[in-house]
Amino acid sequence: MLSFLLLLTVTSLSAQHLAHGTVYGRKPSRIGLIQADKLETFMGKRIRISVTVAGRVTLVTKVKGGWFDVDAGHGKIITAHFSREGINVPLTLKNHYIVMEGIAQKQIIADDEQHYAGGGSKHDRISPKQLIMFEVKGLAVDK
Repeated sequence: MLSFLLLLTVTSLSAQHLAHGTVYGRKPSRIGLIQADKLETFMGKRIRISVTVAGRVTLVTKVKGGWFDVDAGHGKIITAHFSREGINVPLTLKNHYIVMEGIAQKQIIADDEQHYAGGGSKHDRISPKQLIMFEVKGLAVDK
C-alpha cells in the first residue's frame, strides 16, 4: 500500500513538470524568433504571416486539438491551436514559456456600435478590435 502511494505521488509530481525541449507537432525553427508582445507591431498592416513566436502560455482552453492562450502583453492574448488534428497539449502547459511556429492571422471584429456605421450620426466611426489567432504547426517548451 505504501509503495502504491509513493508511486502515485511521484507520478503526479512528474506530470506537473514539462521538460525543456518537449515538442508537440514538429520542432519549431528559431530563425527570426519574435516575442509574443511584439507580434502585433511586427505584423503591421499585414493580415496573415508565417512566423515563430516565443511567449508564456496563460491558459490551456482545450486539451484535444491543442487550444491555448499566449500572453501578448498589455492585457492582450494570442489564441492558438494546432493546425493538425490529433495533437493534444497537457493542462500543465499553463505558465510555461514556449516557442511556436505557424501562421498568425488578425481577426477584425467590429465593436458593439456597428449599427451606427454609415448612419451619418456622431457615431459613424467604428473602432474595430483586433485579435490574433495563431495556427500552430510546431511547439517546443522553452522553460
